[in-house]
Amino acid sequence: MFPGTHAEATPDRLAVVMGNGDRLTYAELDQRSARLAQYWYSIGLRPDDHVAVLSENQIGFFEVLWAALRSGLQLTPLNWHFSAREIEHVIRDSGAKAIVVTAELAELGASALREVDTCSSRLIMGGAHPAFADYAAAVADQPATRLAEEPRGEFMLYSSGTTGQPKGVRRPLSGRDVRDPVIPFVVRLLDISDRSVTLVPAPLYHAAPIIFSTATHLAGGTLVCMERFDAEQSLALIERHRVTHSQWVPTHFHRLLRLPEEVRGRYDTGSLEVASHTAAPCPPHLKHQMIQWWGPVVYEYYGGTEGNGLTFCDSEQWLAHPGTVGSPVLGIVHICAEDGAEVPVGEKGVVYFETPNLPFRYHNDPEKTASVLHPQHPTWSTLGDIGHLDADGFLYLSDRATFMVVSGGVNIYPQETENVLLEHPQVHDAAVFGLPCDELGEQVVAVVELVKGVDPTPGLDRVLIDFVRERIAHYKAPRRVEFVAELPRTPTGKLMKRPLRDAYLAAAGK
Repeated sequence: MFPGTHAEATPDRLAVVMGNGDRLTYAELDQRSARLAQYWYSIGLRPDDHVAVLSENQIGFFEVLWAALRSGLQLTPLNWHFSAREIEHVIRDSGAKAIVVTAELAELGASALREVDTCSSRLIMGGAHPAFADYAAAVADQPATRLAEEPRGEFMLYSSGTTGQPKGVRRPLSGRDVRDPVIPFVVRLLDISDRSVTLVPAPLYHAAPIIFSTATHLAGGTLVCMERFDAEQSLALIERHRVTHSQWVPTHFHRLLRLPEEVRGRYDTGSLEVASHTAAPCPPHLKHQMIQWWGPVVYEYYGGTEGNGLTFCDSEQWLAHPGTVGSPVLGIVHICAEDGAEVPVGEKGVVYFETPNLPFRYHNDPEKTASVLHPQHPTWSTLGDIGHLDADGFLYLSDRATFMVVSGGVNIYPQETENVLLEHPQVHDAAVFGLPCDELGEQVVAVVELVKGVDPTPGLDRVLIDFVRERIAHYKAPRRVEFVAELPRTPTGKLMKRPLRDAYLAAAGK
């Protein structure tokens, strides 16, 4: 169901309520997104063209989102933690022909676009900047009516790249009309309806928050969106708006449980029906505490932006299978050895999802697309995780085939950080990996070999951390830098990262 159908039936129903009190009705969402859709059409954008948005969590994000989805466009929400260099790459790689930025992020957007000549439409929302045209003026004369044809658009989200550049996950357009009343999978799975009130506490450029937001609007519910996560404020919003559905990562749970007992007891969370979490492994003790506090409303699912499969479990299933990430609800799970052969129940291997057709490809990177496919079964694909199935068909994750770090629910590919460290004139070699962290799940650690003749002077670790933070998103920078005389490499030059990481885990007693 397109939000426009809800605007016709219940125009005054709230589509969005921000944490600061800003509000948007379904009628307003329909009309504002229609004006932008008409503007984009007037400048020549057509289905499967690409647009981007650089916005913090705010009301305007949703009119941009729905303008794209009702125009058959591919939309990339840009990660505002990225550096200008990373954003420039995403805009170039995606081929975005139009971008909308907010006033708060205008300088970042202008820096990213300085050398880009392919993105011709550049609008700023809520302010002014010489690099952008005024959004309000651009759409003011456009009709607030539907385009003659409204094919469904798609998201093309970018994640950090294993080879140093963010990668776009592209899915083909369905060809369906945006008004076609097909019920999305996540709506059915979590029983989202027009009576649902959904809390989204995370940045909207991430897959889970944007999917939950879109699903809520398709069902006709009300979305409560936080500008930035604050543990106590999230509890206050649950009580104030009688939130029924919510989407979290384990770091949110950790910070909620860190609140003093009297603060946690101050708010009524009894309206919650679904508190789902994903994006990172949740420590069992943390999940036990959340179920004890909120009751059996905690749900977990495992999947990726790629949409190649999904596992799911409710509280009762998890308590009966502690540590599981659920059983398959989309796709068939296969556990395979390195040679591709399936392994017996209980044995660890690479986790593959089997789907009838590969539902995605990595944009402009056929080699990466090929690298995640099973060697004998082209409809089986992997997110790079290691795990096993139990006798009841529940999946457990134990490691990753790559050294991807999951910190605060965000994926970080170490090679990207290593590549930046190697740009520093005093760094000869670098190894980056994740080590356990109570709050974030994992923290980024760098082990550095300096060039010959350079000593690890006091403060050099901070210099290297700042060097990385100046070039890529801050969360990808190491929180800790260790120096060694020589990093272990094989005779062929391959970095022996796993035994190196194992040694640090052992030293930490993990």
